[in-house]
Amino acid sequence: MKDAARQQFRWAPHVSGAANIKPKDFELSVEVEAENEYAVWALLRETDHALAVGDVLEADSGQLRICKYVGFEAASWFIPEPIMVPPAAQSAQVQAQGLNHKA
Repeated sequence: MKDAARQQFRWAPHVSGAANIKPKDFELSVEVEAENEYAVWALLRETDHALAVGDVLEADSGQLRICKYVGFEAASWFIPEPIMVPPAAQSAQVQAQGLNHKA
């Protein structure tokens, strides 16, 4: 997890359930093969890549686990819903653009 996002995550209240995380807050660090997230934690704890609160592990299956003070919990990438423009508003935008168009 990038440092600025880590500080915000650390001081946020703990909530249970899957965490929604944003790809922009993370960068790929290392790849490790292990049986589970706790085995990864044990492998990395004495290295320069030790896991810290807020770090995310991604399994080959795509499953995400985020490191919290209480252990690892499920996480998922936050994907914002697209902004829906009503058809009437789209029509008005097209007409307005056509008015400003010079031939």
